[in-house]
Amino acid sequence: AIYMLVFIFINSWSVMKPMRLLAVFVHEFGHASACWMTGGKVKKIEVYDNEGGITGYSGGWKCCVIPAGYVGGAFWGGAFVAMSGSRVGATIVACLIIFSLFLSLFHEPNKTVVFLSVGFGILLITFVVIEWVVFHPLLEYITLFFGVFIGVYSVKDIYDDLVTRTAEGSDAVACHQMWPFCHPRCVGVQFWLIAFCFQVLGLYLALVFMVSNDE
Repeated sequence: AIYMLVFIFINSWSVMKPMRLLAVFVHEFGHASACWMTGGKVKKIEVYDNEGGITGYSGGWKCCVIPAGYVGGAFWGGAFVAMSGSRVGATIVACLIIFSLFLSLFHEPNKTVVFLSVGFGILLITFVVIEWVVFHPLLEYITLFFGVFIGVYSVKDIYDDLVTRTAEGSDAVACHQMWPFCHPRCVGVQFWLIAFCFQVLGLYLALVFMVSNDE
């Protein structure tokens, strides 16, 4: 709850821009992951300073790749929150983020992705070392913040970009082009509901894991 309040009050501050760009990266990596899992090839992963991004790919199942950006960002946000309930889970989250950032460097990253990969990579490696060598608990709070920020950012992003308006070139419009019977805003509402459920489920599982660890 505290992290959500932090997000609400300081999300728009310039000091939080690296976190917003990381959330955009998770969105784009969601597209990339779905492409790989359905047999496609990822050509490039880019994140822009204006908090937009693009994933260039060929092949794969578009019906899976296109929704995997917004929905994938919300899923990983919820998953990070759930896994932050234990020391091992938090370490796995940190390693997943580090691995994803490292992997993106092999797919024609632009300057912003390189900066994100180096900056957050060094930061998270430092936190992992501190967690296991110097001080505990620390990493659980860090990954919980990452999860809450990425998850809430995804929910807000879906509402702003897909529910309140129809933006040309958006994932919702792309879904509408595949399934003409489904209006872009209807797609946005479906994305939002799924994203919201991921956050609730992530919070519930985090509490369950914390209680089980205490026992």
